[in-house]
Order: sequence, then structure tokens, then C-alpha cells
Amino acid sequence: MRKAQAKKLPLAPDARFNDKLVTRFVNNLMWEGKKSVAITIFYDAVDKVSKITGEDGYEIWKKAIANVTPAVEVRSRRIGGSTFQIPTEVRADRKISLSMKWLIRYSRERNGRTMADKLANEIVAASKGEGAAFKKKEDVHRMAEANKAFSHFRA
Repeated sequence: MRKAQAKKLPLAPDARFNDKLVTRFVNNLMWEGKKSVAITIFYDAVDKVSKITGEDGYEIWKKAIANVTPAVEVRSRRIGGSTFQIPTEVRADRKISLSMKWLIRYSRERNGRTMADKLANEIVAASKGEGAAFKKKEDVHRMAEANKAFSHFRA
């Protein structure tokens, strides 16, 4: 039998926007426990986004997160000796988690001088409905659509 599920620790809202989502994003962005570096990178990126677009960088970031958030994903399930990709709806918590991870991952893979530049460019692209993170979401949705025939195997 499994042990009790770990309790979610409450996150403190960030200093500038007073938003827990920002703290969560910064925690995902952080490497080797260097939170102050991650915070600096995020705030620089938001400032650069507002400079590029001429709008509020924080709102653009929220729009980018919303655009990259997946609704469905495929999960592998073994049935009768063969593996099927079964489309399932994504839990609310996991949706946010995936969108943040994709934004950060594809920012790191971008060309740019600093991480703040890369992140800013990826945020702007995602808010417009383009960029690698948005493409990842589209690919996941396309995969789920292609495997819709196996949705009756859902457990």
C-alpha cells in the first residue's frame, strides 16, 4: 500500500507582483538553489518584454503561460501486450507546471546573449501564439487528437 501523499507547501508571493504564480515560475527557473539569480533573470525578462512590446510585461507573461497551457496529453498504457497512447485531460496543477517547464526549457534552447534575453523572446513569441513552447503544446494536442480512438481505454 502507498504512503500518504506529501502535503503541498504554501508558496510565498513574490515581492514585485505579489503573485504566487511568479514564485512558482522562478522556482522552476532556478538552478542549483540560486533563487536570487533566478529572480533577477525573471524580472529582467519581464522588463525586456515590456520594452519590446510596449505593453505591461507581466500581463504578456501571463498571456504566454495561458497560450502554452495544454488541455489534453497522451499517457502510455499497456493493454494486452501492446502499448497505447491514451489521450487524457490534464489536471489543473499539472497544466500550469507543464506550461512553465516548456517555456523555460525552450527559452534555454534559444539563441541569445543572456538567459533574460532568451526568456523575454520566448515569452513574446508564446504570447503571440508562436515559438517552440507553443509548438510543443500544439504537438501534444495533435498527438491526443490522433489517438482519440483509444480514449475508451482510459482508466
